[in-house]
Amino acid sequence: MESSTFTYKDQDGVEIFAYKWSPGGAPKAAVQISHGLAEHAGRYEDFAQFLTDAGYICYADDHRGHGKTAGDVNKLGDLGPNGWDGVVGEIKVLTDIIKKENPGIPVFFIGHSWGSFLAQDYIEQWGGELKGVILSGTTGGEPPWLERKLGPMMVKKQLKKVGPMSPSPTLFKNVFKPYNKAFKFGPTGFEWISRDSAVVEKYVKDPYCGWMESSPVVLYAMLGLGLRKIREESNQQKIPKDLPIYIMWGSECPVGKKGKGPRALYEEYKKAGIKDVQTKTYQGAHHEILNETNRDEVYKDMLSWLDAHLR
Repeated sequence: MESSTFTYKDQDGVEIFAYKWSPGGAPKAAVQISHGLAEHAGRYEDFAQFLTDAGYICYADDHRGHGKTAGDVNKLGDLGPNGWDGVVGEIKVLTDIIKKENPGIPVFFIGHSWGSFLAQDYIEQWGGELKGVILSGTTGGEPPWLERKLGPMMVKKQLKKVGPMSPSPTLFKNVFKPYNKAFKFGPTGFEWISRDSAVVEKYVKDPYCGWMESSPVVLYAMLGLGLRKIREESNQQKIPKDLPIYIMWGSECPVGKKGKGPRALYEEYKKAGIKDVQTKTYQGAHHEILNETNRDEVYKDMLSWLDAHLR
């Protein structure tokens, strides 16, 4: 695998840091990876190694307010101009770069967690640009707390009380802290991401990971707006009916309410008339299935799906 990095300017002129992982020969297809909240694209290098060995070229950017795009840890969580929509637009600019650098080959998209929510928005706008989409650690169905009546009211109150760029212990307590409730006897507070203690330890030590407690209030506002947007039936109807979608999750994932959320998303997409929607659950796995103790199985399942839909 050949590994390199580059930067590009998005539609608002924000400089975005990105990774590119290339196979030894000509790629048979491209895979664009969209990372989750409070992490970064560099964490997907092992998975990219696996995919490049199979002939895929991989790209991933550090989204606005994340990783090396944020740069300064004091800027983590600041999504910049146009917030959520700005991040989705930044992802589309990367797709255009991928297509320009690799003319004539199809592009697949893999989104994890927040990255899967961004992917849902993306395919509601530009689904025709892609050969297929994998959504990992995602959810749908019943609106999460940030969407319900109390959530927006509390966000509005916190915006007034502490300001848009300050953290809010109140919002953290209601949105992110409950994720580790089922694993409360763990030593780090991040046991919900994986059963692999080495993965959790590395995550905790990474300055670009796990900063949800210090998330600025405006980030919660943007998340609420984005989640409401992607769940609107009129927007889901815009997804191309022939776009293949693979929804994958761990049975113990708190983001998807132990499978309830992704199963609901499956039903929403079937209702929207999407012809090829498949699902896979991994028993006992937590949120980050690509970093789980059974990651080899997950890698192989994703590759099998990509290869099948490439043919």
